[in-house]
Amino acid sequence: MIYVCIAANNDAATIGLLLWKIRQVFQSFPREYQLLVADDGSTDATADVLSRYQRALPLTVLRQERPRGPAACTEALLREALRRSDRPRRDVALVIPPDFTVSPDGLPELLRRIDSGADLVVGETPVDALPLGARLVRRLTPWLLRPAARVPGVRDVLSGCVAIRLVTVRGVLQESATPFSTLHPLAWRAELVAWAAGGARQVATAPVTWAPGAVPFARERTVPLALALTRAGRRLPAPRVAPAAPVRTERAPPAQRSAS
Repeated sequence: MIYVCIAANNDAATIGLLLWKIRQVFQSFPREYQLLVADDGSTDATADVLSRYQRALPLTVLRQERPRGPAACTEALLREALRRSDRPRRDVALVIPPDFTVSPDGLPELLRRIDSGADLVVGETPVDALPLGARLVRRLTPWLLRPAARVPGVRDVLSGCVAIRLVTVRGVLQESATPFSTLHPLAWRAELVAWAAGGARQVATAPVTWAPGAVPFARERTVPLALALTRAGRRLPAPRVAPAAPVRTERAPPAQRSAS
């Protein structure tokens, strides 16, 4: 079973489109799946949109009356997936952002890496479409986070798109009652990768793309984001279990530049 976990907060404009696109992806890549969405105290029409999609999709909504932040909501979703699973060594949690910046088209590739033996697969996005400031922060992220969230072979810990084998989720949750220490909407994504890597035997990466028309990190200013990542890195413990060498994967080829 594939549990697609989405923590949403005031995402009425994108959550429906994202869910329908995920449905299309699994129609062309037949796997048994369930959609788990945490509505994190949304005050817009997110609840109404999710209610409509519950009639057509295998969708469960966990409603939070007061916002708790994406980290706490994702933890709740992972716990719910683990509670439902009767085969955690086989079943997988897929985490994807709710704002439809990352295209679900790349999800099958993450699952193929899991099928090849990885316990954690991190979706890596291209830097070409990023604003200059965000591109700089992305490249400096391993340094900003220091060793705490540095996972060998992983260059992008901010995509928010990961696949985790549920047996890995179970092992890490058993060791940490409060796995996430930051509520920053982007810094916690790096923490999720480090958290999962702490219990993973094999870590892999797979290319994912920005959704058409997406403006990634448009709401984030460069300096506050860099400071948030630095603070998160100081709080993060080093992974408890050193993961094995990352699975070698083929990365998406760089875009061809036109001759001047």
